[in-house]
Amino acid sequence: MRVVFDSNIFISALVIPGSQAEKAIFKLIDSQDFLILSKPVIDEILSVLARKFGRDREAVSRVAVYLAGLGEIIHPIRGIKILRDDPDNRILECAISGKADMIVTGDKQMLALKEYKGIKIITLKEYLG
Repeated sequence: MRVVFDSNIFISALVIPGSQAEKAIFKLIDSQDFLILSKPVIDEILSVLARKFGRDREAVSRVAVYLAGLGEIIHPIRGIKILRDDPDNRILECAISGKADMIVTGDKQMLALKEYKGIKIITLKEYLG
């Protein structure tokens, strides 16, 4: 399965050791699932870690290298404006350009879509289930 994790999954995994989000990262690493990322998604994760969680440049750089090694970094071809929160649109763009099978998120507005252009949108609990 080709999977896109919403930035909130990564942030929770990096900030809360032992969290369900961290378990999802470990599952991804140990399974046949394949992570799809894009530069805008990585930039959002790094920005939030620096801005909201006070991570310094060195810590942010380590996270960038870690994320780049977790999966394939794709370059979205076209912009999408479906959801109110613009970073959520970047997740959809990543999923479409990366030909993802599913998006894992905790975002209620994105979850309300249930599916977008054939891409399932599921909760973290469903992914871990």
